[in-house]
Amino acid sequence: MAPRRPSSRQSDTESATIDADAPVKEGGTARAGDPLMVMSVEKAFRVLNAFDAARPTMSLTQIASIVGLDKSAAQRFTHTLEKLGYLHKDPETKRFELTVKTLDLGHHYLRGNGLLERSMPYLMHLSKTTEETINLTMLDDTEIVFVSRFMSRHVLNTDVVIGMRMPAYCTAPGVAMLSRMPMEEVVALIDRMDLHPFTPNTTWKREDLLAKIERSAGLGYATAFEEYYHGDLSIAAAVVGPAGMPIGAINIAVSRSRFTPQEAEERFAPLVVAAASSISTIGRPTPPRKNTLR
Repeated sequence: MAPRRPSSRQSDTESATIDADAPVKEGGTARAGDPLMVMSVEKAFRVLNAFDAARPTMSLTQIASIVGLDKSAAQRFTHTLEKLGYLHKDPETKRFELTVKTLDLGHHYLRGNGLLERSMPYLMHLSKTTEETINLTMLDDTEIVFVSRFMSRHVLNTDVVIGMRMPAYCTAPGVAMLSRMPMEEVVALIDRMDLHPFTPNTTWKREDLLAKIERSAGLGYATAFEEYYHGDLSIAAAVVGPAGMPIGAINIAVSRSRFTPQEAEERFAPLVVAAASSISTIGRPTPPRKNTLR
């Protein structure tokens, strides 16, 4: 339900090879020609985003190379971020790492997010009544992001944590949210996705994916059965805002060893649909889209 491509699909830490020296991928924010863009702020965030599981600590030279700065600029940015408390520099090795203060921004987001506050009673109720793993996710461009998670004692993937990202196209929450969007927006998103199979069950070919999204729009929920993780069955429904656009998704994840896909869908689809409908600000399920794929 990113980082990414677990080969056995049992753990995200069992990933395909990551190039630790690859440059940080810049976001979609406008740069050249944007007179309001403060480039120094953008570069500071690029420095912070350069640290990840593959690069937990880095030297100044590595930071400069990966972020695309000269060494003098990298030194100024790391010094500033260290003084602000977001980076720690080891006095012996001179290597930098993120500090716990970097969690503050995410904490402020979670504490101030209206959707999360509105969803919490329903997530807790689903967790208590089903005793299965319950997640609230949001769509961020081509990925979903976990913003709340209640784990079951049957949980398969304990390395999935709040803030983790996964591709939208092969996860039930992602497909559920895509199914509530206008088709032209869905097509534009899919055309920017790196579509490939994570497991033999992944729906990744463009036409198959569009057909699945269309089916999910008619059903009011989406499923992903062992599409990203082996043994994981997920059922999700989108939470929609006043205009009927998706603002999040609730999913229930269960183990293939305990349920068949049919059993999981029949048992849990009505529950996620009801919860998502209750949380949605319009107070009722959004009617399926009428536009077609063709």
